[in-house]
Amino acid sequence: MPVVNIARRLPVKTISNDIDSLNGLGTVEGYIPVRTDASPAALKTSFNTMLAMQQKETELQAMVKAAADAARQAEWEFHNSILGMKEAVRAQFGPDSNAAQAVGYKKKSEYKRPRRRSA
Repeated sequence: MPVVNIARRLPVKTISNDIDSLNGLGTVEGYIPVRTDASPAALKTSFNTMLAMQQKETELQAMVKAAADAARQAEWEFHNSILGMKEAVRAQFGPDSNAAQAVGYKKKSEYKRPRRRSA
């Protein structure tokens, strides 16, 4: 018998079959389990707990997606503000200034001049 890995999620098909089995148990008359965790009341409690945890997971996933969207939007707004600041510094102090170099641009005079090609 293979080792059961409880760290992975159960397939949706398996959960669906388990729910069908629970619903089918209602039609069985005279069911008296030996195990307490297999009693109809315990099964209903387990089912309701599973539904509550799945709902909580879905809500948290929605919150994570919303937080990720907000963070992405804030990153873009910050990036666009920085680009505007860099252009303003370049416009105010010129492309060959130390201020332009301080905000991340290369000085215009540091670029190599194009060489003439001999014919």
